[in-house]
Amino acid sequence: MSNKIIIYQKPTCSKCRATLAILRDSGEEFEAVNYYEVPLTIEQLRGLIEKLGVPVRDVLRSDEPLARSIKLAERQLSDDELIKIMVDNPDLIQRPIVVRGDEAVLCRPAEKVTKLL
Repeated sequence: MSNKIIIYQKPTCSKCRATLAILRDSGEEFEAVNYYEVPLTIEQLRGLIEKLGVPVRDVLRSDEPLARSIKLAERQLSDDELIKIMVDNPDLIQRPIVVRGDEAVLCRPAEKVTKLL
């Protein structure tokens, strides 16, 4: 298993930019993946959620206008259905997610990334 740090992020996201700054300041090598340019697959998102060790709904940005308009919070959807919706609509994925080996952290706040350094 690779020990490389990978950050899944959106460049315009303030939490992502703050996390990137911490990573740069750490001197650790890392790879930044803009999942709007390089979309996540269902399998990749499922793997990230497993590494985070959280329920699928914890990775859902339920406050996004799209989530509200399609009433995601009110619907009884399976994990697979939610993951598919998030992959199809990346604005619905909480960010940034930082991975190192078998560990992943949802960096909200950005300082949570220090757990992987």
